[in-house]
Amino acid sequence: MNRARTETATYLRLLPRALIVMLALCAPLMAVPGLRAADQTTIEAPSLKKTGAGFVLMVSLQRA
Repeated sequence: MNRARTETATYLRLLPRALIVMLALCAPLMAVPGLRAADQTTIEAPSLKKTGAGFVLMVSLQRA
């Protein structure tokens, strides 16, 4: 009887931790249907042209 009581107490002590872990794992999955991302259009900024000046600066600043 005492062993069953200690096991029950152990499980009840671990139950809140297990619920927090399950909530953290399931929260993103539960939030996905609530998103309305498809209703809006996405406007992206134009990409910058790469001039290659970074490599020139790196080579010129190296110490000999």
